[in-house]
Amino acid sequence: MKDSDLINLVLIAVSLLLAMALGLVAFFYFSRRKVVNAQLENAQMEIEHQKEILQATILTQEEERKRIAQDLHDAISSKLNIVSLNTNVLLDGGITSEESQGLLETILSISDTTLENSRRIAHDLLPPVLEKFGLWAALEELTNDFNRASNGLINLEGSYDKCLEPKDELHVFRIVQELVNNSIRHGKAKKIELKIEKNPFVLDYCDDGSGIDLIDKNMRAGLGMKNIQSRCDIINATSLLESCPGKGIKFSIQT
Repeated sequence: MKDSDLINLVLIAVSLLLAMALGLVAFFYFSRRKVVNAQLENAQMEIEHQKEILQATILTQEEERKRIAQDLHDAISSKLNIVSLNTNVLLDGGITSEESQGLLETILSISDTTLENSRRIAHDLLPPVLEKFGLWAALEELTNDFNRASNGLINLEGSYDKCLEPKDELHVFRIVQELVNNSIRHGKAKKIELKIEKNPFVLDYCDDGSGIDLIDKNMRAGLGMKNIQSRCDIINATSLLESCPGKGIKFSIQT
């Protein structure tokens, strides 16, 4: 073999090796770029998800503040105004003893009602039984309260052994409150089944109400359901919602 042929062969071999090396470099570069892009996309999705949770939480807090403000106005402020007016009448004098007695009885009655309303508002903000005795006792109290008013509306079954942290118990309790309120206010439910299992914690909820159309994004993304999903995310619980118009709802969470 001539020297020129050998040189050409070596040059061809080197060129092939360089081409293969460049191909490998390009392959790893673009592969790594795809991985990085995928990671960035996932990170962006997680950021957007956290933003949605935050927005839903803020909206929920604002709605709760409005509700509390309305309750304070309707249940306390307006009644205290009546007490103030009646007290001024007593202080001004010029009325009979019978009229004075009637005004005092009115003031006493309104004061008792206002005190009861203030206790109810405080109870709604943070039920004392939840703080003192935990989730199961709070759910029993909630069930009894509704059943006294609605003739056996809620059936509570299962058992619970404090497998959740107190802060997570509060979120679960608020989820149940939201579900019950939705069932009554929107679903017109006559029967609610609530079951709790432990280790792992599972909550199953269903009603016989009008249900919702899960295909309707506006219905599915309502503030109530956003609030529930936000609380599920906070306690790292998986959730499943099943429903269709006229068939009630089934909802479950598991930690």
